[in-house]
Amino acid sequence: MRAGNLLRQLDQRLLPPLTRAVARLGDRSARSGVLSWAAVLSAAAVLGTAVWAVDDTPVGDRTVGEVTRVGVSDGDSVPGYLQSAAADLAALPASTPATEDGTYALVTLVAYLPPQRLATVLNDVPVSTVFGRVPLPGRQTEIVKIPAMRVPDDVVAGMDQVAARKETEAADYRARAAAVDGEGAGERELRSRYASGADVAAAEAAAYRTGCACVYAAVVRATPVVLRGVAARPDVRAVDPAPEVYRLDRTVFTPPLPEQRDVVRPPADTGPSPEPTPGVRSEPAPGTPTPSASMGESSEPAPVVTIPSPEPSSPEPTESAPPSVTTSPDATATEPPTPTSS
Repeated sequence: MRAGNLLRQLDQRLLPPLTRAVARLGDRSARSGVLSWAAVLSAAAVLGTAVWAVDDTPVGDRTVGEVTRVGVSDGDSVPGYLQSAAADLAALPASTPATEDGTYALVTLVAYLPPQRLATVLNDVPVSTVFGRVPLPGRQTEIVKIPAMRVPDDVVAGMDQVAARKETEAADYRARAAAVDGEGAGERELRSRYASGADVAAAEAAAYRTGCACVYAAVVRATPVVLRGVAARPDVRAVDPAPEVYRLDRTVFTPPLPEQRDVVRPPADTGPSPEPTPGVRSEPAPGTPTPSASMGESSEPAPVVTIPSPEPSSPEPTESAPPSVTTSPDATATEPPTPTSS
C-alpha cells in the first residue's frame, strides 16, 4: 500500500470521531486538550507511515531488461571492428581503483586453438568463458560457449559434455533418417539431410572428444595494463574491452571467427544436398518430421551459442549475433549467437 493511500485511510477513520468529540465538548480547555492529543496522534501516524513507506520501497535491479552487446554483428567490417577494439583498449585509463577487479574484455584469437595452447595464451588472466566451434571445411557447425574458470581443465571438461550431446544428436538424426519411408524425391532429400546432420554431429563429437583446436575467443577480466599485454601476444587477434559490463548474464558476446577477414557473414555450407527431380516439388510426405536448422538451414544470421549440456534441451530465442552456424536439433540457445552464442 502506498503512503498516500494509507494517510487517506487514517484521515477517514480518525478525523470523524475526533470532530464529533470536539463538537460535544463545550468547554474550551477540554476542546484544546482534545485537539492537542489529535495533533500528537496525527504527527505520530504520519511519522510511522513515512518510516514504513521507506522500508517498504522495493529495491530492484535497474538493469533488468537491458542487454549489453560486445563484438560484431552480421554485415560488420572485421578490419573496422579490430581498429575500434584497439582504440577502445588504448583509451582505457592506465590505473584501476584498488576496489575494482578489472575490466571485462572479449579476447579473439588469430586461429582455433586446443585447450592446452589456450592455457599458454591466457595463463595469467582470469577467464570466465570460452567460445568454440569445430571448423569442418565447408560445413556450418554449432558455436558453443563453455564456462571456464580454470584453463585448460574446465575447457576439456566442457568439450567432453558437448561431445556427449553431439553423440546423442547424431543418433537422433540417424533414427529420423531410418523413420522416413518412401522413395519419392522429398523422402530421398529428407533422408539425405538427416544423414548429413548425423555425419556433422558425429564429426563434432569426435573432435571434441580429442580436445580439438576449436577455441577461438574468450571472455576475461583484468586491469587495463594486463589487457594491453594480452593484446600484444602472437596468438591474440584483438582485445575488445567492455568497461560498461557489470553482469555477464546480461551481456551477449559475439566474437568474429578466425576465417572472417573482411565482412562478418555466415560461413558457406557446401554439404551434400541432393538435386531435386526436374518438374517434381521436393517436399516431404505428410506427417514426416522435418530436419532442423542444424543441417545448415538456419534462418538466423548467426550461429546459436549454447552452454554445453549432456542432453539437448528445448530451443529458446537467441539474442542476436553474426554468422550462422549448425545447431543441434534440440540445442538450447542461451545467448545471441556469436559470429561464425553467458
